[in-house]
Amino acid sequence: MDADLKTLEQKLSHLISLCGDLRNENLQLRQNLNAMQSDTALLKANMVEASERIEALMETLS
Repeated sequence: MDADLKTLEQKLSHLISLCGDLRNENLQLRQNLNAMQSDTALLKANMVEASERIEALMETLS
């Protein structure tokens, strides 16, 4: 009986540790996602600005 309880305690301890690790990984992934979304928005804005400048330059050449 004590051996069964000890095994259960070890498994539960491992599960708790794993949950903590996954929680930390999830937080890191969310932070990475937010950073990538910010980078994407900035790159899109830069592309729009570049397109507008090219269009304006093409109009001056016409």
